[in-house]
Amino acid sequence: MNDSTETNTSIAKVIYILLIIGTIIGITGIIAVIMAYVNNDDENDWLQTHYRFQIRTFWIGLLYFFIGVATSQVVIGYLILLFTFFWMIIRCAKGLKQLEKNQPVQNLESWLFT
Repeated sequence: MNDSTETNTSIAKVIYILLIIGTIIGITGIIAVIMAYVNNDDENDWLQTHYRFQIRTFWIGLLYFFIGVATSQVVIGYLILLFTFFWMIIRCAKGLKQLEKNQPVQNLESWLFT
């Protein structure tokens, strides 16, 4: 692996970690999606799948979060928020695992875990 690939995967790793931290501290999720948008066009094909996956993870997670907040007046809202928390962590962990193997994201268009 050359230096540029190491640097590129390092950025993608940082974005996954920021997304995970974003489940507690929301601003890091915003930073992560901005970084993913900035780096998306500059990479090779398999790494682009990770950036697209990270962007989708942020936006789908935000949608799930807002649905959970909107329905939090009833018990289901809290269950949706709990699901969203675990969904984000599991999805990012699976993305990190594929990134470590230098593989593209499998099932990129999934709304679930991949």
